[in-house]
Amino acid sequence: MEAYAFRPVTGADLPMLRGWIATPAVREWWIDADGQPSPAIAEADLHAQDVAMWIVAHGSRPFAFIQDYDPHATEGHHFGHLPPGSRGIDQFIGEPDMIGLGHGSAFIGAHARRLMENGAPAVGTDPHPRNARAIRAYAKAGFVARGERATDWGPCLLMTFTAGGSRDP
Repeated sequence: MEAYAFRPVTGADLPMLRGWIATPAVREWWIDADGQPSPAIAEADLHAQDVAMWIVAHGSRPFAFIQDYDPHATEGHHFGHLPPGSRGIDQFIGEPDMIGLGHGSAFIGAHARRLMENGAPAVGTDPHPRNARAIRAYAKAGFVARGERATDWGPCLLMTFTAGGSRDP
């Protein structure tokens, strides 16, 4: 896969993000703990202290969203066991014609490596246990499954990415 560019989300991106979240592939898994669609990303979300939001482009075409956050900023977070400085990630491909081409594992792996290069000792992600496509993409990107867990956001499969790969952080 070719290189991916990551740029911070701005207010001008919100209409595009709303459109992406409305697509069937995103709407199916971008859900809250009750299985309902999560609300669209709002202007106020762009100013959260512990979350960095990114638009991902392939060439000059924006096609995906990824956010990374500090799991230690939320008391009792299911990634609270990861070492200080670790990041959690959430992401989706918003352009339907970019799904199934290997872009997911490629940009997720690239972002996880960027986070580690910037000092994160581990990166966690938490797909729904039935989201087989996402789980395959994370595994291909280098994430290791650590087991299922019920969380405040619903059921998830905890997966981590570390420099050592298989060691349990």
